[in-house]
Amino acid sequence: MATYKAPLRDMQFVLHELLDAEKVLSTLSGYEEVSKDVLDQYLEASAQFCENEIAPLNRAADEEGCHWDNGVVTTPKGFKEAYKQFCELGFPSLDCDPAYGGQGMPKTLGFPSMEMLVSANVAWSMYPGLSHGAYSAIHAHGEQWMKDLYLPKIVDGTWSGTMCLTEPHCGTDLGLLKSKAEANGDGTFNITGTKIFISAGEHDLTDNIVHLVLARLPDSPKDIKGISLFLVPKFIPDASGKPGVRNGVSCGSIEHKMGIKANATAVLNFDGAKGWLVGEVNKGMACMFTMMNAARLGCGMQGLGLGESAYQNAVAYAKDRVQMRSLSGTKRADLPADPIIVHPDVRRMLLTGKAYTEAGRAFSTWLAMQLDIEERSTDEAIRQDAADLVALLTPIAKAFMTDNGFVVTNQAMQVYGGHGFIREWGMEQYVRDCRISQIYEGTNTIQALDLIGRKVLLDQGQKLRKFTKIVHKFCEAQAQDAQMKEFVEPLQKLMKDVGDVTMHIGMQAMMNKDEAGAAAVDYLRLVGHLVFGYFWAWMVSVALGKMESGDKKFYQAKVHTARFYFQRLMPETAALLQTLRSGSKNLMDLEEDSFIF
Repeated sequence: MATYKAPLRDMQFVLHELLDAEKVLSTLSGYEEVSKDVLDQYLEASAQFCENEIAPLNRAADEEGCHWDNGVVTTPKGFKEAYKQFCELGFPSLDCDPAYGGQGMPKTLGFPSMEMLVSANVAWSMYPGLSHGAYSAIHAHGEQWMKDLYLPKIVDGTWSGTMCLTEPHCGTDLGLLKSKAEANGDGTFNITGTKIFISAGEHDLTDNIVHLVLARLPDSPKDIKGISLFLVPKFIPDASGKPGVRNGVSCGSIEHKMGIKANATAVLNFDGAKGWLVGEVNKGMACMFTMMNAARLGCGMQGLGLGESAYQNAVAYAKDRVQMRSLSGTKRADLPADPIIVHPDVRRMLLTGKAYTEAGRAFSTWLAMQLDIEERSTDEAIRQDAADLVALLTPIAKAFMTDNGFVVTNQAMQVYGGHGFIREWGMEQYVRDCRISQIYEGTNTIQALDLIGRKVLLDQGQKLRKFTKIVHKFCEAQAQDAQMKEFVEPLQKLMKDVGDVTMHIGMQAMMNKDEAGAAAVDYLRLVGHLVFGYFWAWMVSVALGKMESGDKKFYQAKVHTARFYFQRLMPETAALLQTLRSGSKNLMDLEEDSFIF
């Protein structure tokens, strides 16, 4: 059976040695007292909970799944007890506003904690994860009475939340949604319609579920500009703030899925359910994007967390499983064959997992720090730079990290050979669970279109230049270090290639917008390698400086893994540059009726 051990040493390396989190956070309003000891204590507490409470539930919960009976959903055995302990330990309130019962800790800490939850049990982690997204949207856009009533309950975990966007006839194109809202004249609205694919849409973990629902008023525009956001509780709170009468929302069914089987993916029917407007009329998408962006970053963490778990188990198996002798001569004469970790291709698969997860951890924690800077810096220019970097890199975090996570889980299963295909070893579950992360919260193709269209071309590359300026400054600082040459030079070349091809795509798209669409997916992966390459080079520079002062084996591994990344994974960019420059004709010229079967 698969197991999980939180990678605390690497998390602490990223927080303290790479990012110098204590120093950076001390400059932000409200985080002046966040010390290294405090950060480490929270990490260790998260690790203990994840390793001991929810990781042991993972396989059994996948086998059992959720149960639906006439609208009532029951989560797998052990989930309710684990959730109660999670709340008692204060984890739901970790980075929430103290004004509503939160602990006010930085997101720089929240993201590593999220990674551990995902690694241990991704289906379980989605219940509090969706609630945190609902908290963010209400906190940012809700009226004060709404915040006062709902946020304390969401913060302490008593109530949970969802995000209700998708309908049977519209996935990505929310302009097609049919759910309607009708004003009652007293500040409330009746919401009617059907929403599908609602993660944690119905369950037995909390006393109430707060649905955030996109719907359209009768006189609103018939496209995406006519959508409003409404808060629709499962139970309408009574005068004392406790769950009162049942609202007109019910769970019609739950989906039978490839993965994340222990999370209830619900069909929700709204039949004149009472709701309250969140934000302004027809501004629902802007409000919902607060939640969607959080969810997209959460998806990226799913790719990272599942990749980490799969990698850990593949390493353990490769050290234990004996098959054949090493091509370069016997390594373990005391055994009938050598452990498979001696074989080059097994090393390739394991190093791929190590390289993608460790870079993803550094990137995501840095991105979380940018969120803290955006929210808490007292310097407006610094806040704006951080906001632009988050906007630019959120599609990378979602798509590149989930694509990589699927590669890592798939290759980790391959390390096991036939045993990886057998359920009892746990590896095929990681593959199944990871696959959805490339699809929901905006498919990875949508992320690619968002990156190239809205985040790069729309502002003539201003946000992109903010990031490449960081990379350029780093490369300049390392220019005289001979040990860094093998990392700095290819990073500089890739940065130039990204600049050149961005200009090329922009010029082509001015004549034919399909050119941007044809290049988008390859472009996102190209920029993703630039991002990961930068973080690997940065980690090497730190490791080299500490090589003789402490954990030498750990730092040597950093350098070796970076070398693997630059020599084995980053060369993918050469092919990407060629394919994305090939244009749209090879995709669009074939007549539709030639797609025959």
